[in-house]
Amino acid sequence: MHSDLIVGADGAALYTGLSRRTVYRLVEEGHIPAVRKGRRLYFRKSELDRAFSTREAA
Repeated sequence: MHSDLIVGADGAALYTGLSRRTVYRLVEEGHIPAVRKGRRLYFRKSELDRAFSTREAA
């Protein structure tokens, strides 16, 4: 379970190849799922993979 967790927008940016600012924008627009605890964002690799694979197929 912990291996599926990405902590922070920097981590999500590194994992997806996007800029940190783009990650923030996509979260704000509801395009990628994230959980906010305090000031920190948490992502699941499996959910990011699904979000981007759905986009490519559409």
